[in-house]
Amino acid sequence: MNSVGDSFAWGFRDPGWAGKMLLQGLIALIPIVGWIAMTGWLMMAFENVRAGKNELPPAGFHLERGIAIFGVFLIYGVILQIPGWVLGIAGGIASGHSSSALNPGSPLVALGYLWGFLASLFLSYLVPSLIVHTYHHGFAGGMNVAGVIGIIFTIPYQNVIQAGVAAWLERANAAPAAPPAPAPGAPAA
Repeated sequence: MNSVGDSFAWGFRDPGWAGKMLLQGLIALIPIVGWIAMTGWLMMAFENVRAGKNELPPAGFHLERGIAIFGVFLIYGVILQIPGWVLGIAGGIASGHSSSALNPGSPLVALGYLWGFLASLFLSYLVPSLIVHTYHHGFAGGMNVAGVIGIIFTIPYQNVIQAGVAAWLERANAAPAAPPAPAPGAPAA
């Protein structure tokens, strides 16, 4: 992989990509077992990319390979969604309904949906880090929150760099322009 953009085309470099993806997708329709198999397939694909192989792993029930990352995804997903569920239930109770689904217009229910959406985005942001930490250190590595979320501490540094680049750009654009070069054949001033 030379760039993040390469990841969009990597899977299609395997001549058998369609069959492998279709079969693995069908396996993923099986509740829980299929999901574990899919995460095992994910980890095997990660290994292939790391090794520079342009081939997808064979479709199948890769349960042993997927159980750790499946558990990590499940735990992070549930924990991140709990506040949204609480808001939804509170909104349902506050509006006199026992179920938030009966009153989706309640402000607390709407806030719960917003929380759920943002939590899903955050989890998607964490997934690459979860994969790497689980690959190298197993389930415990994926559950090492400080290690997984360590990237959050690099974001302020990124912003400091961008501020420096922006200040440089502003100075460069504010510098007096060099006089234009005389046109060919024109007398010099």
